[in-house]
Amino acid sequence: MAAPLGGMFSGQPPGPPQAPPGLPGQASLLQAAPGAPRPSSSTLVDELESSFEACFASLVSQDYVNGTDQEEIRTGVDQCIQKFLDIARQTECFFLQKRLQLSVQKPEQVIKEDVSELRNELQRKDALVQKHLTKLRHWQQVLEEINVQHKKPADIPQGSLAYLEQASANIPAPLKPT
Repeated sequence: MAAPLGGMFSGQPPGPPQAPPGLPGQASLLQAAPGAPRPSSSTLVDELESSFEACFASLVSQDYVNGTDQEEIRTGVDQCIQKFLDIARQTECFFLQKRLQLSVQKPEQVIKEDVSELRNELQRKDALVQKHLTKLRHWQQVLEEINVQHKKPADIPQGSLAYLEQASANIPAPLKPT
């Protein structure tokens, strides 16, 4: 699932990402954090994938299904989930640091992205406003039709019984089941 990130973007040499000038050791976040035992070819993305698979496997494992000690099962699952969350945090940290580097090195790119996001949000909200206006016009029309039906006092005979007869004449008769 996860291919090495080096060479993923055009103009970038294949292989492990290189640290930008002035920020030594930053690219090592993708490969191996100090103090964490990782194989030399493993990346955070690979570890994130394998820890997710371990979480899933621990939930569907026959050992856990046939196990009798619920506390042992819970502890094993909790450990797998905790490892996955730790690696997910490390991965998030890596990408946040890359985002910070980008904002320092190319601030105009961040502004372009912000402007694009704001335009998209405006389009989404304009569409929502149009949808609500359409519904509003529909219900205003329905209310006007109801008001027109009720504002025919010349056609309504005097007396409460006559008014009820006139009002019930406007109600359609129920369909008889066949």
